[in-house]
Amino acid sequence: MDGVAAVQTYMGWMPHSPIPFSNSYARLPERFFSRRAPTPVGAPEPVALNRPLAERLGLDADWLASAEGAAVLAGSRVPEGADPIATAYAGHQFGSFNPQLGDGRAILLGEVVDRDGLRRDIQLKGAGPTPYSRNGDGRAALGPVLREYLVSEAMAALGIPTTRALAATLTGETVIRERRLPGAVLCRVAASHIRVGTFQFLAARGDLDGLKALADHVIARHYPAAASAERPAEAMLAAVVAAQAGLVARWLNIGFVHGVMNTDNMSIAGETIDYGPCAFLDAYDPGIAFSSIDAHGRYAYANQPRIAHWNLVRLAEAMLPLLSENEEEAVALATGILDGFAPRFEAAYHGGLRAKIGLAESHDGDDTLADDLLTAMAENRADFTLTFRRLAAAVEDEGGEDERGKSDEGVRELFLDPTAFDGWAARWRERLAAEPARERGAAMRRVNPAFIPRNHHVEAALAAATERLDFAPFHALNAVLARPYDDQPDAELYAASPEPDGRLYRTFCGT
Repeated sequence: MDGVAAVQTYMGWMPHSPIPFSNSYARLPERFFSRRAPTPVGAPEPVALNRPLAERLGLDADWLASAEGAAVLAGSRVPEGADPIATAYAGHQFGSFNPQLGDGRAILLGEVVDRDGLRRDIQLKGAGPTPYSRNGDGRAALGPVLREYLVSEAMAALGIPTTRALAATLTGETVIRERRLPGAVLCRVAASHIRVGTFQFLAARGDLDGLKALADHVIARHYPAAASAERPAEAMLAAVVAAQAGLVARWLNIGFVHGVMNTDNMSIAGETIDYGPCAFLDAYDPGIAFSSIDAHGRYAYANQPRIAHWNLVRLAEAMLPLLSENEEEAVALATGILDGFAPRFEAAYHGGLRAKIGLAESHDGDDTLADDLLTAMAENRADFTLTFRRLAAAVEDEGGEDERGKSDEGVRELFLDPTAFDGWAARWRERLAAEPARERGAAMRRVNPAFIPRNHHVEAALAAATERLDFAPFHALNAVLARPYDDQPDAELYAASPEPDGRLYRTFCGT
């Protein structure tokens, strides 16, 4: 056995793997990352495999489900063509800057080009320690792995740009957090894992050549139109600002709270990334922050647009040397781009709200009408998802006042004071009459889901899996969430609000 073969055997290298890797990030300067193979685990055992996603990636789902595939998905074997690395990045965490973070428990196996011609990262989360682990064990507990699987796939089904979950695999080992827990690895798929913090990492070191190389890579991979602009870096920054404005607007329109919007958790590709202490609204409360570590509500639901803009300012600061050699000109260019965030966000957010209340056209006063509904919902603890879903049923009754009263009852009962809805509904119906119906109810159901990852159902599924290795609740919930906009009469339990004692909800970071 020659030396190369011996090293490959020692690392669990698997020849003739059916994963068609086409790596690009690993060809960037090595100061962007550290080469590190995953640490093998004791007994890989599949929990969930996302077959539709595997097929979209051009992967053999049956092979992934095999013992060989499970070994790859758990990090015990490194397939041929992979070039495993842990990426380096910095980040502002709750406003405080850390100049070096990096993948402390995640290893990027490599990239594939999917059936749509798009490049996708394949990363193992919980794959063992890296140079960035900061004395951590590099492992992941089963609960956080399944949470990210459930929520990221639900977000994809809801139409929100997001990283995806290809597989969840038990390791056969335990990890120690507050107590001993089953270990697992998440195989995550992303347009890339480049973050605002990746640019900050290079800027903090004064690495102008590195910044240029990273920006060129991002432009080629995510924003190719920027390459032909007069100022490519400026065009790239503008594209990232636009992507994030639209993304956060979609979060708010669906009632999602990310929970930990640090700059190292903001994707340059405009995808939702890192589902740690995330949650969804039950009763509408714009000030709610579910994360146990967000004591002051920095990342509360309604603060998310402000924080997104703050994070983008940090990106612009890191990119200043790429915008112009003249600092004053660079700041002016960056400021002009950043000023575009608010109008882009407002247009996307209120456009989404108009669609949610059944308005296909934009009239004066529409934004106020939508905002007034949210105010009434907040004052009356109305369930966010159910209110908008039931409005779709309310608009479909074209009968007289008595019939409309019956159809409104499903919405009214969600308000502590039902008359708060009545006053708003009268204005709403008057506005609806100003434009053609155009199958309004069906259009509303396409943007107002019946099913979201209700926090109490997510926790019940995770508890069953973690405490009893019972994955039936996880799979049942995942199946329902794959069709969030469909009426599913047999799954009505998953649409209901929690009981009052289930509404005081806190989430915890999974590290």
